[in-house]
Amino acid sequence: MLAAIIPIDLSMSKFTGTVTKNDLEGGFWELTSASGERYQLQGGDSGLQVEGQKVEIDGDVSSSSMGIGMVGSILNVKSWKKAD
Repeated sequence: MLAAIIPIDLSMSKFTGTVTKNDLEGGFWELTSASGERYQLQGGDSGLQVEGQKVEIDGDVSSSSMGIGMVGSILNVKSWKKAD
């Protein structure tokens, strides 16, 4: 009997926080967690880009790259939803 091997991305995590716009160098969107950690958002859609919106993001952090904002690591957004 053959079994299918399904790759699992273990680097995916959940991030919860508040979306804010940073106007540095033309502007970018970031997520600030309750503990004060900041991530530059990469990906998502225009619905995510709402100032002050509380969200839960599924994604992964790119520790090997830094954005123009240099506010923290880049968070690659795979999916998101409004937080309760």
